[in-house]
Amino acid sequence: MKAYVTDAAGVRWALPVPTDWRLEYTAGVPCDSFWFRCCWDGSNATRPGDWVEFTAEHEGERVFTGLVDECEVSTGPRGCLLEVSGRGMAARLLDNEALGQDYLSATQADILRDHVTPYGILTAPGGQLPPVSRFSVTSGSSEWSVVYDFARYYGGIAPRFDRMGRLVLSGWDNSRERVVDDSTCLRSMVRRDRRYGALSQVLVRDRWSGRVETVRNAAFQAAGGQARRVVTMPARSSYKAMRYSGQFQLDKSAAELERLEVTVGESFCAWPGDLVTVQRTGWAWNGRYRAAQVTVGLDSSGCWSRLELARPDFTV
Repeated sequence: MKAYVTDAAGVRWALPVPTDWRLEYTAGVPCDSFWFRCCWDGSNATRPGDWVEFTAEHEGERVFTGLVDECEVSTGPRGCLLEVSGRGMAARLLDNEALGQDYLSATQADILRDHVTPYGILTAPGGQLPPVSRFSVTSGSSEWSVVYDFARYYGGIAPRFDRMGRLVLSGWDNSRERVVDDSTCLRSMVRRDRRYGALSQVLVRDRWSGRVETVRNAAFQAAGGQARRVVTMPARSSYKAMRYSGQFQLDKSAAELERLEVTVGESFCAWPGDLVTVQRTGWAWNGRYRAAQVTVGLDSSGCWSRLELARPDFTV
């Protein structure tokens, strides 16, 4: 892998060959992240404190675009080492607070113009979200939450960033599918059932009429789950109804109820959103999954990829 950093003046610098590195990709929440370590010569013309952006390439292909959060130079038995870490381009939107405002009718172009483009972020082609009437931006919310509300609650799309650092506002591409079978160089496979955080029941209360709508996760209740939430519709419930609908809350809470973690001895074998079919002899949880999070790294054991797999229809 080759890594590069760019300073505030736009000058690009190539980093030395890494000794260890780790790239973490998510389905949009939380933010992507990176960590990079290499030998460092103190006589370098560039100073780590000046770096703003980080990019990585593998076999001539861009595999990460992000922002530098922290640099550390240390000396010890292994000599002088440099460590660089940071987050994906979603950090630009997470770190900036939105200006509260109301839209009579908010279009995708409006949201991009006011909350994305000012931070130098490009948008990948293909996404076309419908306009939202009476869309409101709450003071104190981040620019990321504005984009998420607009795309996820009304367009049904989980916004995320690609390897080029572009905002993606389209659905999953189901054309890529990875198979993990007996021929795969498997390092480990872990099945996890986590009940904490899953909801069995949501009560949605209309503040003005007093009407209460109840939705239930029957499967979780049958398994002994008991966790209720009460959600009160805000004054502008007409434009945030999807966000506060009980079914959406149930689906989101159940997203991590079942996860399968697969670690293979190769790099960049899948990306978030890819479909993964597990067909291992003697494994009780074979089936079709979707990659919710992918971590790729290099350490003393060699290259590896860790895939966190969820149900194909999981809610981000």
